[in-house]
Amino acid sequence: MFSELRRELEPLKKRIDDLGFLFDIAGKEQKIAELEKEMTLEGFWEEQSRAQEVTQTVTNLKERITAFSELYGAMEDLEVLIDLGEEENDDSLADEAEAALAQLNRRVAGLEMQVMLSGPYDAGNAIVAMHAGAGGTEAQDWVAMLLRMFTRWAENRGFRVNIMDMLPGDEAGVKSVTFSVAGHNAFGYLRSEKGVHRLVRISPFDAAGRRHTSFASVDVLPEVQDDIDVQIDPEDLKIDTYRSGGAGGQHVNKTDSAVRITHLPTGIVVQCQNERSQLSNRNTAMKLLKAKLFDLEMQKKDAELAQMRGENKEIAWGSQIRSYVFHPYSLVKDHRTGVEMGNVDAVMDGEIDDFITAYLREQARSG
Repeated sequence: MFSELRRELEPLKKRIDDLGFLFDIAGKEQKIAELEKEMTLEGFWEEQSRAQEVTQTVTNLKERITAFSELYGAMEDLEVLIDLGEEENDDSLADEAEAALAQLNRRVAGLEMQVMLSGPYDAGNAIVAMHAGAGGTEAQDWVAMLLRMFTRWAENRGFRVNIMDMLPGDEAGVKSVTFSVAGHNAFGYLRSEKGVHRLVRISPFDAAGRRHTSFASVDVLPEVQDDIDVQIDPEDLKIDTYRSGGAGGQHVNKTDSAVRITHLPTGIVVQCQNERSQLSNRNTAMKLLKAKLFDLEMQKKDAELAQMRGENKEIAWGSQIRSYVFHPYSLVKDHRTGVEMGNVDAVMDGEIDDFITAYLREQARSG
């Protein structure tokens, strides 16, 4: 029993060591020393805004160090408990050690998530845009499948999904769709999904029952908060209205309520037709435009954000981040991390957390 607990503890110790590296304890201690020295300077407390910023930073750094120190101490205590149980051959300590191991696992996972979701926009909402790539009707159906996958994932987390704009496929599926995901850390999680997603299956649209390969691109933007100033000159905007698309019938929109906005200096085009009024569609389109302009500016000014977004690639062969194979075998593989899942149906029902966590952990280690 104790030898098994020791084996289970080994990979956990490795994760804790990785956390020590990611937390940069030595760097944080040096930063605290520098800030505390600044706090002793004459006149420091007279500038209230700076004093508040420094004291809050010191408090946050000390909390991080304390959290890691307590975690490391819990690991050492568990090792001692396992050693004691083995030496005294006392099985009554086994349950205590097993419970301590489970608690340590949870604490490690919690701190890992703090590190992985510590980007400047990770805590906020996300805007996701998907487009069908090579593959025609099959690719458009693939976009619809991915939309369902992300919606299921979001709903399982208690997040709210709102379709901002959707262009239906010619025969089936969706050519393109833009939607927002509202919830704590929505952007932090979903930024792992940016890239090209590849589908391999027997196409239901092929009468000959042949295997098809299809592609869809996924882009993820942080939703711009009200306290972030994005300058947009009304003279730079070309605003068009048109009639919203739909299946027809008594509920079809008979007014030009859909809105398309073109930002002339950058050529960025956004549109929205899913709200009930032209004003609502315009407000939603402006929110999307702000997000895209903000993201464009961050790419220019912030190398870290540019790295986080990843490279824009052609939506075709050789550029996929993940493959979903339905035939001739069942497998979903992330090509960035090597994580695989054999249950494709579960993945398509929204079970993508293993892929997300592996990507974020790798990003945290390399960053």
